[in-house]
Amino acid sequence: MKLYSLSVLHKGSTKANLLKAAYDLSSFSFFQRSSIQEFMTFTSALIVERSALGSRASIKEQEYLCHVYVRNDNLGGVVIADSEYPSRVCFTLLDKVLDEFSRQVNSIDWPSGSPATVQYTALDSHLAKYQNPREADAMTKVQAELDETKIILHSTMESLLERGEKLDDLVQKSEHLGNQSKAFYKTARKQNSCCEIM
Repeated sequence: MKLYSLSVLHKGSTKANLLKAAYDLSSFSFFQRSSIQEFMTFTSALIVERSALGSRASIKEQEYLCHVYVRNDNLGGVVIADSEYPSRVCFTLLDKVLDEFSRQVNSIDWPSGSPATVQYTALDSHLAKYQNPREADAMTKVQAELDETKIILHSTMESLLERGEKLDDLVQKSEHLGNQSKAFYKTARKQNSCCEIM
């Protein structure tokens, strides 16, 4: 699970304007990083341009998922992640970033802003923090703990069932033994009764 890009954009009447972006392209070759970053910037702007106000969507592009959220105030955010990354966590991150961004950056600066002029520095830290969805998102962390508990419970149940099967075998053997001992007792009584007569 990996996040590659986190972008904040303003959706204008004809095109989207990139306000701030953070990238984690360490998994790509050094020589490919600038091209990949340009492609991710272009894709993010295109997705925001074509998304309706007040909408959320997840778009698959090759092996990546682009999660977009465009608010009614024309502020949009895009997260590009691999297909394994939970989409709910991406939308939680977008909500958090866009709320924080709108509080720190005046909406007057959104239409004309650029990454160089916008004073918002939290994107890199958010991108780093959310690389591990279990640590960043409380709900995902609880879900992971529940999954681990379920695995432990299943293994405990399996061992109990194995033990139960072994106990069943013992009970069957004891019943078999009981039948044999009853037969032995009857035979022994017959034998002993013969001895007493003589």
